[in-house]
Amino acid sequence: MAIPILRTAMMISHSHSQPLIQYSISAIDETAKRRKRVVFSSSPSSELNPVIRSSEVSFSVGTCLIPHPKKVDKGGEDAFFVSNYNGGVIAVADGVSGWAEEDVDPSLFPRELMANAYNFVGDEEVNNDPRILIRKAHAATFSTGSATVIIAMLEKNGNLKIANVGDCGLRVIRNGIVTFSTSPQEHYFDCPFQLSSERVGQTYLDAMVSNVELMEGDIIVMGSDGLYDNVFDHEIALTVARYRDVSEAAKALANLASSHARDSNFDSPYSLEARSKGFEAPLWKKILGMKLTGGKLDDITVIVGQVLELISSKSPTNAHTTAQYGSNML
Repeated sequence: MAIPILRTAMMISHSHSQPLIQYSISAIDETAKRRKRVVFSSSPSSELNPVIRSSEVSFSVGTCLIPHPKKVDKGGEDAFFVSNYNGGVIAVADGVSGWAEEDVDPSLFPRELMANAYNFVGDEEVNNDPRILIRKAHAATFSTGSATVIIAMLEKNGNLKIANVGDCGLRVIRNGIVTFSTSPQEHYFDCPFQLSSERVGQTYLDAMVSNVELMEGDIIVMGSDGLYDNVFDHEIALTVARYRDVSEAAKALANLASSHARDSNFDSPYSLEARSKGFEAPLWKKILGMKLTGGKLDDITVIVGQVLELISSKSPTNAHTTAQYGSNML
């Protein structure tokens, strides 16, 4: 079988906007079913405030997922989770849509991958290492497909450990300025590194690993490439600065990305990169002296977290009590 490692891409012309969709949560797996401590949210856009607690630092987290307009019926092909383990864990996986050409549902692999990652968060071998978490989750995923993935794990002392494979990303914003950003990994334009069910593909060893020291008030923005292909970093910083509520900030960023994706005249990060790689505008635009512009229609997942300092918590410091899954999991 040919390995579909190319992600379906489209420069946007015109499309009607899509409303935020409510999703139900289906069964995760038998292991997750036995975890009676887990509380699931059925909405792709909600605030868990604070969802993550520890004796020293915590995240207040807001999330939003807007599916590709043509994939609304199945909730898109992105998946994510938020966990309150230790200082907190957030993760996003983006299914590679090229698998649809092989009659494979591209959403199954990222959903199972995220469910497995959630189940292994507190594993002794993981030991708060996101790269090991990726390894264990990948090894336990048996759905056919592939996905890009990013996982960030916050230690109670404020150290954020990040591991990403592909082009999902994370930004740290401090005092209104982006002070840290992950870098996308790709084989060539629009063909990112990805974990796969096939032997041909990347593994946890290919993950880019980062460590960032956070302080109270820092804002973390994690998302699939549907965000970063359509919104510039300065727009992200300006947008989150307008909102005190992380849930509203996540919604605003997702809606901004959706608006840019549908704007054929917007000179997006995606179109800028395409031109830098030698791609040109359609002939009719070239005749009119126009350049290649437009956003990229895609699933859009946004997680916004704000670092809080807590004096005390009655909850166990390693509690694994709340999780939110985006999209229909398994």
